[in-house]
Amino acid sequence: MTAQARLLPELVEHWAQTTPDAEAISYEGRSFTWSQWRERIRRVAGVLRAAGVGRGDRVAYLDKNNLSCLEVVLGAASLGAATAILNWRLAPDELDYVVRDSGARVLFVADELLPGVEGIVERPATVPLSGYEDLIAGAGPVGVQSDVRGDDPALVMYSSGTTGRPKGVVLSHGNVLAHTRNTLSAMPIGPGSRNLVAMPLFHVGGTCYAISGFHEGIPSTLLREPTGPALIGAIVEGCTHAFLVPAVVAGVMAAGQPAIGAFGRLRQLVYGASPMPLPLLRAAMAAWPETDFVQVYGMTEMAGAITVLSPADHRDAEHVERLTSAGRPVDQAELRVVDPVTLADAPVGELWFRTPQAMVGYLGQPAATTETLTADGWLRTGDIGRLDEGGYVYVVDRVKDMIITGGENVYSPEVERVLAEHPSVADVAVIGVPDDRWGESIKAVVQPADGQTVDPEQLVAFARERLAGYKVPRTVDVVAEMPRNATGKILKKVLRQPYWTDRAL
Repeated sequence: MTAQARLLPELVEHWAQTTPDAEAISYEGRSFTWSQWRERIRRVAGVLRAAGVGRGDRVAYLDKNNLSCLEVVLGAASLGAATAILNWRLAPDELDYVVRDSGARVLFVADELLPGVEGIVERPATVPLSGYEDLIAGAGPVGVQSDVRGDDPALVMYSSGTTGRPKGVVLSHGNVLAHTRNTLSAMPIGPGSRNLVAMPLFHVGGTCYAISGFHEGIPSTLLREPTGPALIGAIVEGCTHAFLVPAVVAGVMAAGQPAIGAFGRLRQLVYGASPMPLPLLRAAMAAWPETDFVQVYGMTEMAGAITVLSPADHRDAEHVERLTSAGRPVDQAELRVVDPVTLADAPVGELWFRTPQAMVGYLGQPAATTETLTADGWLRTGDIGRLDEGGYVYVVDRVKDMIITGGENVYSPEVERVLAEHPSVADVAVIGVPDDRWGESIKAVVQPADGQTVDPEQLVAFARERLAGYKVPRTVDVVAEMPRNATGKILKKVLRQPYWTDRAL
C-alpha cells in the first residue's frame, strides 16, 4: 500500500496512522518510527509558527545532510511555507546572494557555517543547529493546517549556477508528489526494501529521492556525506535501493573488490545528474549482475527525473545502443523536440516537456520563468535531443554547449563517448575554443585513469578512426581532476573560461 497524499507532510501522517511502530528513518545512529517522526515534525511546525512563519512564507536551511533538514521541510510545508535548502559549499558571496534571494523569515544553520552568514545584511532570524533538539523538545506540536493547498510552494531548490547567478526553482507539493508517483511507477520500491539517501539534500536527487521512500512507507537511511565507508556501511546494514551520481560509482569501482562486493548487495541502483561513461557503466553492470540499473534524466525544474531507462533496457542485448539513451518519458509527461530558433517540431532540437512535475517558476524572476515555461505549459529544458523509433530519448547536448565549427554543429557528448572508450581516459569533457578560421575548434579536456598517462596525439588518432573529421578534437588538455559542482556535473564553463577571456562565453 502506498500513501495517498495531497501534501508532503501527509505522507508521514499516513504512515504514522497506518504503521506507527514501523521504522521511518535513521540518521547517524538514531532511528525513529513513523509516529515518533511525526511528533518531531509537528514540533518543528510549532517552532516555526511561534516564529511567525505561515502560508506563503519561506524558511532557509544550511548544513550538510541532516535529519533536521527533512524535518524543517515537512514542518514548514505543514504551515504552507516553503523551505529553501541552500548549498553549504557556496562561497561567501554566493551564500550572501542566495540567503537574501530566498527571502526567508528563519534560517537554520550549522554552527560551523555561522561565520559564513554573520556578515549578511538583513539576515533572517538565525537558528544555530546546536540548539535544535532543545528547541523542538520545548515546542508545542502543530499539525497540517487546513488552508494549505497542493499548489502551494513547498521547496526552493537553487540551480547549480553554471551560467550566472543561481536561480531559485520553486516546487509545489503537487510538483514533488507528481514526480514521486511518476518515477515510482518506472522504478518501484517494494515491501522489505530500505532506501539509501546519500546525495546532497540541496539537490533534487537528495530531497525528492528521499520522498520516494516516504511515499512507500519503507525505512530510509540518511547519510551526512556519501563517503566510501558510510555508503558501504549503510548497504551492509540493509539498504537495498540508492540514487548515486556516476562520479560516486566510479569511486566505488576504483576502490577495489571489498567495496565492489559490498555494492553488489543493492537491488536497485538509480544513477543520473550527469552522463555515465559507457566503459564505467559496462564495468558496473558486469560487477553487479543481480542489481537493477536505472538511469534517470531530468532537472531541478521538473522536481527530478522526467525520463527513465529501465533495468530491462540496460540488459537488452538486442538494443545495446540504448545504453547511450536517457530512456523514455515517465507517466504524465508529454514531449516535443523543437527547433530552438523556429520553434517548429524537428528531428533534432530542444527537448520540451509538459508535465505536472514542472516548477511553479523561478523565485522572484518572472522574465526568466517566461523564458523557460511557455504560456501553454511546456518547459524548455535547454537540452538538445532526439527520439528513436522506440520513443527513447537521446540527449545530444546542452543548447549552450553545442560547438559550431566551420558551420558544422558538433555535439560534445558524441565526441566524449568515443574518447571515454580509450583505456587511458577516466573522464573527459569536450568544449569549443576560439578559432579565427573556423569560429570554434574542438578541445578535449581529459582526466587520466589511475596509473595511466594520456598521449594527446594518440588520443586524437583514436578519435579520428571513429569520428567524422570535423568532430575530431584539434587539441587535448590533460588535467589532474575535473572541476565539478556538488552533484558531480563537470563545470564546462570553468573549463572554457581561460580560452574565452574578453569574449562572450
